[in-house]
Amino acid sequence: MNTPQTAVIALGSNLDNPAEKVQAALQAIDTHPQIAVQRISSLYRTAPVGYAEQPDFINAVCLIDTTLSAQALLAALHDIEAAFGRERSFRNAPRTLDLDIIDYAHCRHSSDALTLPHPRAHERSFVMLPLAEIAPDYALGSYGTAAGLAERLGGSGIDLFSPPI
Repeated sequence: MNTPQTAVIALGSNLDNPAEKVQAALQAIDTHPQIAVQRISSLYRTAPVGYAEQPDFINAVCLIDTTLSAQALLAALHDIEAAFGRERSFRNAPRTLDLDIIDYAHCRHSSDALTLPHPRAHERSFVMLPLAEIAPDYALGSYGTAAGLAERLGGSGIDLFSPPI
């Protein structure tokens, strides 16, 4: 693939200096030869979802252009997670780094490894608020725009942690 495609990546961490982990992960993403970070949200402190007995998360979203396919992008993100010590012990477990593809070129895709757009992103303020900050008109499938979804979800459990990087 030679034509760059736009994708939305959500980042999260709640272990081992999570703000530093998210910022370092953004740098790792941007240094990949086939990825160019275009916009980065502020960092947000977020209460955990699902498994609540863990520290708060630091979350952010970035908008990228990439010449990688969606599957190759997912593999690259998994490599970055592994480099940061990510362990997949159980669903919603504490983690050093979590990188999710929220959308890839507005494509629909479903496989065991990857569903696009992300199947729960439209329900998560910690994704929609940062995305609305950097791309309010970004449409997420048939769910609506980032700004519209963020407004409907509200900001309960989320606090601005830092201004844009």
